[in-house]
Amino acid sequence: MRSTTAAVDPSFLGSATSFSAARGHKFPVTNLPAVKFVGKRLTVAGATPPSSFGRRALIYIGTASFLMPSPNFASATDENALLQDEIGKVLSKGRAAGLLRLVFHDAGTFDDGDKTGGMNGSIIYELDRPENRGLEKSLKILEKAKVQVDAVQPVSWADLIAMAGAEAVSICGGPKIPVQLGRLDATVPDPVGKLPEETLAAAAMKQVFQKKGFSTQELVALSGAHTLGTKGFGSPTVFDNSYYKILLEKPWSASGGMSDMIGLPSDRSLGEDDECIKWISKYADDQNLFFEDFKNVYVKLVNSGAKWRSM
Repeated sequence: MRSTTAAVDPSFLGSATSFSAARGHKFPVTNLPAVKFVGKRLTVAGATPPSSFGRRALIYIGTASFLMPSPNFASATDENALLQDEIGKVLSKGRAAGLLRLVFHDAGTFDDGDKTGGMNGSIIYELDRPENRGLEKSLKILEKAKVQVDAVQPVSWADLIAMAGAEAVSICGGPKIPVQLGRLDATVPDPVGKLPEETLAAAAMKQVFQKKGFSTQELVALSGAHTLGTKGFGSPTVFDNSYYKILLEKPWSASGGMSDMIGLPSDRSLGEDDECIKWISKYADDQNLFFEDFKNVYVKLVNSGAKWRSM
């Protein structure tokens, strides 16, 4: 199991005095460096970084706050409330699909065999990968919330992304999803080639998800997240069971029009698989069942591969 503990370049931390002086106090906003995206990198204003600043800055942002002593660390309830409040300030229904996709691409790298990947914030190192194209926009949105939360108490990217996805589902009318906090961030990218490809047939999709510890039923429930966004499964900003109803209708079978643009090839393949169609039919008939199963499998997803801080 690879370690998630990172050594932070001393040039980022300033003098030892600045850390000692802060012992026993919460860090005021004015003492925190401003964190900004520049292209696909994060920068920290006021620091004197070395030439290889991009990668080291990410490690600093993700881990340095956890090195800062915080005896006044809030209760779990306060911590959740703080995170939900700041996410709520940057979240909108139009941004929900992108934030939920961010969750899947961070957590979806988990491999149950070698225990690599998972919900660990490594997505911040993986933005240049073709499958992650466009996700820097969602990270920029969450970066604003992270700066505000870090001013009160440290939060990992993994926790922030996991909570943001749950809030995205909720704001669009989906189930309320409880998210446990305390994940640690990775300091290196996850192995490549761990996310399922969009062109996979149902049999291959089931194999990929099985290697991640998910059953066919859980695969079908997670796929219902595609009801959000522009894939053509109902309203792009409403989380409901339209995904399953449309899979049963198979509008892409009709000739002409834009119906052949609905969904991904992997979505369509689920509707051709006998084992998957059983669950597709159940969720199409019973939205409450879908909501309950999605809630449970979302929690499993964002806990997959997570390393937890000591309490």
